[in-house]
Amino acid sequence: MKKFLLVTALLLTSTLLLQAEHIKGGEMYYTYLGDGATANTSRYTITLKLYIDCDARNPGQLDPAIPFTIFTRGDNVQFGAPLNAPLTTEQNISFDPNSNPCIGNPPTDVCYRVRYYSVTTTLPNSPLGYTVSYQRCCRIDNIINLSPPSNAVGATYMCEIPGTNVLPNAFMNNSPQFTTNDVAAICANSAFTFSFAADESDGDSVAYRLCSGMRGASQTTPAPGNAAPPPYTDLSYISPFSGTFPLGVEANINQTTGLITGVAPSITGQYVITACAYEYRNGVLINIHRKDIHVAVSNCIPLRAFLKPDYAYCDDFNVSFKNEQLNPAGARYIWTYGDGSQPDTTNDPEGRISHRYADTGVYTVKLKVILAGGQCVDSATTLARVFPGFFPGFAVTGTCVLLPLQFTDTTRSRYGVPNKWSWNFGDETTLADTSRNRNTSWKYATTGFKTVRLIVESNKGCIDTLDKQVEVRDKPPMGFPFKDTLICSVDTLVIRATGNGVYSWGPNYNIFNENTANPSVYPRVTTWYRATLNENGCINTDSLRIRVVDFVTLSAGPDTTICTTDTIQLFPASDGLQYSWSPATRINNTAVKNPLVSPLTTTTYRVRAIIGKCNTEDDITIRTVPYPIANAGADTTICFEDTATLQGSMNGSRFAWSPLSTLNTGNSLSPRAFPLTTTVYTLRAFDTLGCPKPGIDLVTVNVRPRIIAFAGNDTSIVRGQPLQLLGRGGLLYSWSPPNFLSNPSVQNPIAILNDNYSYVLRAYTPEGCFALDTINIKVFKTAPDIFVPNAFSPTGKNRILRPIPVGIARIDYFRVFNRWGQLVFQTTESGKGWDGTIAGRLQDTGTFVWMAQGVDYTGKVVVRRGTAILIR
Repeated sequence: MKKFLLVTALLLTSTLLLQAEHIKGGEMYYTYLGDGATANTSRYTITLKLYIDCDARNPGQLDPAIPFTIFTRGDNVQFGAPLNAPLTTEQNISFDPNSNPCIGNPPTDVCYRVRYYSVTTTLPNSPLGYTVSYQRCCRIDNIINLSPPSNAVGATYMCEIPGTNVLPNAFMNNSPQFTTNDVAAICANSAFTFSFAADESDGDSVAYRLCSGMRGASQTTPAPGNAAPPPYTDLSYISPFSGTFPLGVEANINQTTGLITGVAPSITGQYVITACAYEYRNGVLINIHRKDIHVAVSNCIPLRAFLKPDYAYCDDFNVSFKNEQLNPAGARYIWTYGDGSQPDTTNDPEGRISHRYADTGVYTVKLKVILAGGQCVDSATTLARVFPGFFPGFAVTGTCVLLPLQFTDTTRSRYGVPNKWSWNFGDETTLADTSRNRNTSWKYATTGFKTVRLIVESNKGCIDTLDKQVEVRDKPPMGFPFKDTLICSVDTLVIRATGNGVYSWGPNYNIFNENTANPSVYPRVTTWYRATLNENGCINTDSLRIRVVDFVTLSAGPDTTICTTDTIQLFPASDGLQYSWSPATRINNTAVKNPLVSPLTTTTYRVRAIIGKCNTEDDITIRTVPYPIANAGADTTICFEDTATLQGSMNGSRFAWSPLSTLNTGNSLSPRAFPLTTTVYTLRAFDTLGCPKPGIDLVTVNVRPRIIAFAGNDTSIVRGQPLQLLGRGGLLYSWSPPNFLSNPSVQNPIAILNDNYSYVLRAYTPEGCFALDTINIKVFKTAPDIFVPNAFSPTGKNRILRPIPVGIARIDYFRVFNRWGQLVFQTTESGKGWDGTIAGRLQDTGTFVWMAQGVDYTGKVVVRRGTAILIR
């Protein structure tokens, strides 16, 4: 029962959605008909113009009549029972894709089914006035500018009849009526216009704004009999869209004309647009009239010449133009540059073209776009300001968070002068970090890197933007070339500090120029000097040590021995600051403390260590000894599971073989090796002459893989029938005895036999590695045939029912059937047969039919069939 209820609920929900997803917009308006039949009443005709999907066909989507609910304005209390408004007329309006040859890829799905519901009623003249509302669910699915799911969102359509509290005659009013036909081709990423102009019959003034549509009924109650009372909830728009910008920030409505213009968004699909017409009488707002409509942004391409108001070319005289909107294919562009030169024509899809001006100036550029053989023409003009040589720049003075940083414009302009500046100092703590002065300052509240942006413009119209990273510190940066250094007691040292500001150094001991960034010091003992940097009151301090010695210490190190051709690094012990080595033979750098040397003969290297004016020298001898000679012998090849004797030699005092696991001994220069796979053996020779490294040589023992000879399966042939043998396993072959063979020294000889015979195959390699195998050939003195026993017993001696081919080169098939014609076994392999089971179950005693087909050695097809008895 629960399952049934669940299915019913799902079906009901699906039905509600099917009936409800059709709303595409609406407008409710009223007409004042004059006084009512009783005093202080008025008659009105209230009409709802409801837009629904053209594909709406379900009866639940096409209401024959709808309820209008009336509320008193101000307290929003329902006034009487809902009015029943019947359907009065209906029409379909759609965009004809063939109506405008100036649109490429025109839309084919812009269509509205417009239904008019109307009712006449009499209302008392009220001080507060009335709100008339209708609610329905739901809007169509996949509306681009609404939060999903848009097909779960209802709609509210309403009109307001003003009361006498607004103006004494305000109730004598006809609401505005939007006059547009509601179909237009709005193309993605393209300029468009869409009219929300309204007709106002009372002579009142109207101002237009884009506003939010309103939510309405729900999926559970898609067509309520009573509308909910005001106020109503705005639609939920998805960023970057809103009620004010339903098509994005590039589309706006003209408050006077009601015309929406701009550039359509790039995403195609349906968008909700709601317009509010503010009705003023004698300067007093008496009514706000609404209409919302779903418009389709399509993948169409309108013809348009579209240029920006003006262009600045500040790089060079060679400028580029293009139409700012993509046009239909086949459009032709004609450019006039305003400098007296001949017009240019291009068929580039974007109208791109280049032109070189001869001089600076402001030129009027005209673009004319032509399509469809001249049926479609559009043109636009703009100004081109050509003043190349504009280079924005600025300099920054100061770095401290405690003090204002000074920003100085350094912009250069070859033509004209910079005259407009816009600074943004990148201070994340405020939005007021801007300036329009040429040279300015800013005090930051935090440290760190700030992105400062300067937008600068010249009086010739050139404009450019420069971004620069500026670091704000808690103290001014200061740097030393060293923090600890060494000098000789007779030396004077210049310290070259970096950092902007005023310096002072201490202590006042053997120092001059102590109020500069580059003081000179000549201490006689080790001394710490401290620097203070003052950048406009922002202070930083740091210290460095000057160590003083009276002489240079140096030990080049002990003499040593290396193997000839080796490299060794020298490590002298010294407090020197500079070094000089000699001779320069086979040394990588003569000016470093620890050079690499690789002498080929015994060499003495001399080093000088220097501290300022003090220096000293020492030397080191590098003795070279040749590597000992090792000879592991020639590479060799052996058979699988064979041995090889290695033939090593050397001139050292001792030797060592590796690996030892497949050698019979490691104490002989001629050990026996017995590897099972190819192995590389290493012979190392050592001596006592001073070279600490061994001489090394390698020998490879290649091992042939195990030979597995195969002469073929035993077979049966008929007398005089050619039989081709096929051996495997070696590189070379030999058959014995050689009798009755076409060639006993090939892999595949042909044998012609009259009696039973056996051959031994020797498969071998050029090194003599070999293996043997035998084939037995049974010779029948009959024609080629396929024999099958007439009985078999799976539990006895003859366990398998299988064919016996005689003189047959290939078995095409062997099949076994039971008495009902069921195939119980089949094979194409010689020697295979049926074991009397089906699906693993042994069959009862009975007669089975077999069929076999093969091809003899001459190519003749042999077909046989018969019966066999299974005996248990």
